[in-house]
Amino acid sequence: MQKEKEVFNMLKEIAWNTFKNTGDINIYLELKQINNIEENMRVKNYETIESKRSNNCRENSIRL
Repeated sequence: MQKEKEVFNMLKEIAWNTFKNTGDINIYLELKQINNIEENMRVKNYETIESKRSNNCRENSIRL
């Protein structure tokens, strides 16, 4: 997770510097979109894991 943040911060800095040098905001906005997509994927993955965990707990309690 820490490594991902470092990579994102590096990309964000590159995108921001590109915007400052070129005046083209598209690169920065694309990076923000990618970040939002990745965050949504992390949340969905977490929700899936929690759902499976919850289902396993119910199945195990039924067996007892």
